[in-house]
Amino acid sequence: MSKYMIIDGNRVDFDSEKNILQVVKKAGIHLPTFCYYSDLSIYGACRMCVVEDQWGGIIASCSTPPKDKMIIKTNTPKLHQHRKMILELLLASHCGDCKVCEKNGSCRLQLLAGRFGLKEIRFKQEEPKHEIDKSSKSIVRNPNKCILCGDCVRVCNEVQNVGAIGFANRGAKMVVSPAFNKNLAETDCVNCGQCAAVCPTAAITITKSTKEVWKAIYDPTKRVVVQVAPAVRVAIGEAFGLNPGKNTMGKIFKAMRMLGFDQVFDTSVGADLTIMEEVAELGKKLESGDTKYPLFTSCCPAWIRYAETKHPELLSYISSCKSPMEMFGAVLKEYYKPADKEEEKETVSVAVMPCAAKKSEAAREEFIRNGIPDVDYVITTNELIHMIKEEGIQFTKIEPEAPDMPFSIASGSGVIFGATGGVTEAALRKVVSDKTNKSLQEIEYSGIRGFEGIKTADISLGDKTVRIAVVSGLGNAEEIIRRIQSGEDHFDFVEVMACPGGCIAGAGQPFSHKPEKLDRTAGLYKADKTSVIKRSEENPVITQLYQNDCLKGREHELLHVHYQRKE
Repeated sequence: MSKYMIIDGNRVDFDSEKNILQVVKKAGIHLPTFCYYSDLSIYGACRMCVVEDQWGGIIASCSTPPKDKMIIKTNTPKLHQHRKMILELLLASHCGDCKVCEKNGSCRLQLLAGRFGLKEIRFKQEEPKHEIDKSSKSIVRNPNKCILCGDCVRVCNEVQNVGAIGFANRGAKMVVSPAFNKNLAETDCVNCGQCAAVCPTAAITITKSTKEVWKAIYDPTKRVVVQVAPAVRVAIGEAFGLNPGKNTMGKIFKAMRMLGFDQVFDTSVGADLTIMEEVAELGKKLESGDTKYPLFTSCCPAWIRYAETKHPELLSYISSCKSPMEMFGAVLKEYYKPADKEEEKETVSVAVMPCAAKKSEAAREEFIRNGIPDVDYVITTNELIHMIKEEGIQFTKIEPEAPDMPFSIASGSGVIFGATGGVTEAALRKVVSDKTNKSLQEIEYSGIRGFEGIKTADISLGDKTVRIAVVSGLGNAEEIIRRIQSGEDHFDFVEVMACPGGCIAGAGQPFSHKPEKLDRTAGLYKADKTSVIKRSEENPVITQLYQNDCLKGREHELLHVHYQRKE
């Protein structure tokens, strides 16, 4: 016989629900929350989700397990007053610049204040008393907007295993801060931005570069070229009412031309370049017989930062390949050098990324040659959304267009880089000798696709069996490293993405839960399935590029980098 609860007089059956909140949601009731995030541990601090039991007691629904025949109410005068009081207190201690706040319209505190019809705050408004931390190239902290929900602290500790921020002080003086009140740039922060992704207000946000990009677009002496990462195409449409996973790449190209960008490209071309170089590196690694550590991928800058600060012993085993963004950025700067000289212009390279860490990556000294960065500005998917809306472009109504020549073709392998396991699958397509559709299917079903944090597979390559791991989430990366160093497991190749699910779940994307992330992943695989070219080595643009003067003989200079330990 099934277990049940009585919620507001109605019977609701439950089975595997972990807390009352999940059962209430099953009943079609949306309780307000600030600190509840299903992928994180239960914190129970905000007390917005409280319910009333049959004896009139108030309990937090997020941290209380459901009991058979339990009777609760979700909306009583006592609960209504309780929730409004919490909102008033939060608003009184909150920075009141809502009209110009970047989360105006999407701030959860603002939305709940509207939902509860708050028209006045009966408590004295506190003046901002904390300095805004802009030390990071990727992340801005404004403690004056913090509501102490703890989401950022938990995602940094539990998911990413970084621990760059935590709670400091007690009572009314409690704040979220790096240890010893340091600036964020002085910590081991990896710039992944997952803290900003889960923040319900604008206490933690991603740095903005749209002002600089607009300035470059309006400057007649500048040639502004832009590349767009694979994951952007399946998420940007959500901001315009389209379903998650809808491939809008053609519309993105059109919109960017309408914004004033001179040349528009797909970063998937850079991903194809990465595969060509990385597979060659993997071949050398397998031939060398060095089995102490596997070859780790290098596409994710947050993973690179994590290795630099926590595992410098791994740096010599991380692929020397630049990320697709940096490879393509270097190629674009070299390609336009003759035209810049002839036309007396300067090429400004912009990248649209799903990722906060890409902003820090672009600013690294390793990617600045002769004082000129390979990528001048990185804007996130959300920043591009704001630019499109600012110009009044009706995104859903514009006709799709193709990218510009000569980098107008990308393979399906390059597109799937945006999903966890995509880099590995693209590499396997290149390295296997069987180039038939059957081999594509065998790779697809080898176990490297999926949303699990750790996936492993054994792949036969000729007379060798190559053991592979695919990891997303830095906490999972730490687990794989532990297994390797303890001798518990052995791998030849390990793909690491800092964001759970890969780039489709980057902090620069529209906020999403697991269902949307799964749809985005499916959208990338659908784009791959319909692509004419499946493998990176079959891309004629790549073939031509290796024969072109801008790259020929300069592969190591333009496409590779070596990282050093960071103190």
